[in-house]
Amino acid sequence: MRRLLTLFFVLAFTLSASAQSEKKNILVKADSLLVKMYNKTPYDTAYVVRPSGRFSLRFKSDQTGNDIYTKGTVNGIKSNARLHTRFKTTVGVDVAYRGLSVALSVNPEKMKGSYNDFEFVLNYFGNRFSLDASYQRSTTLSGNVEYGIKQHLESGDVLLNIINLAGYYTFNHRHFSYPAAFTQLFIQKRSAGSWLAGISYQGGQLKSREALKERESNAPDLKFYLGHFGIGAGYGYNWVFAKKCMLHLSMLPTLVVYNRNKFIINGVEKKASNARLNMIFNERVAFVWNISERCFSGASLLMNNYLYNNNTITFNQNKWQACAFFGIRL
Repeated sequence: MRRLLTLFFVLAFTLSASAQSEKKNILVKADSLLVKMYNKTPYDTAYVVRPSGRFSLRFKSDQTGNDIYTKGTVNGIKSNARLHTRFKTTVGVDVAYRGLSVALSVNPEKMKGSYNDFEFVLNYFGNRFSLDASYQRSTTLSGNVEYGIKQHLESGDVLLNIINLAGYYTFNHRHFSYPAAFTQLFIQKRSAGSWLAGISYQGGQLKSREALKERESNAPDLKFYLGHFGIGAGYGYNWVFAKKCMLHLSMLPTLVVYNRNKFIINGVEKKASNARLNMIFNERVAFVWNISERCFSGASLLMNNYLYNNNTITFNQNKWQACAFFGIRL
């Protein structure tokens, strides 16, 4: 029995040691692969470099909002509106290891139950391809509306569902870095710019809710459905000044080549006529200060603007995301 127990413990220890050794080998191989990918860069290192250190922590605060402006004449009645959603503010941290990163953000107002809107935002900034995506469902749209009579829309009167997508390709990807401006996983050493090509999509609906009817019995029943797809080209530039500071500016205007818009007012459908101007603009601004080899800070602003103009109505939507950050590299 003692021999059997001894054999059992020896086998268990051997198998455990073997499993730990195999696990360690897998981790070493995975880390080696990450190191190889991290050090392999398609950039010209005279313009763009990888920062030193394996880890980076980026503490940030984000705020998003959506503004809508309309004016025109519908069914012979002049109308205009200036509306905005409630701001969404989050705080969070990004943790990156050799270029592989994860992020965690929390919304303090959401946790307290005072913010009920839903919003999803995804930003990917790559060497050649980049993507911005957002979905927002909001009942906090409020502001002044005039449709024959002036009235104030309060939070809860209108439902907004909106999707924004923007994808773009960087031509001069060896000298110009989007990640240097927006993720700080690269450092732009010398000023450089690039032409951009991209696509944009925006779709969703804006409609009045029962709360408006209950509060204003003569308020019209409004529904606005929109969907547009655009293609275009633009330009981006990273200006490196004072050695440690960088300013990024870029714009990607896209011309809408397909749209499907319609209005329903008090049950009467009215399709939007052909537009004189129908475009989606994507603007980016960022400032990065590399305080030292280990510390950096800055701020950024991303905007998606939609402009529709015909003989009946002008519709302008501005979706924006602002971010302030401070980071350290280890």
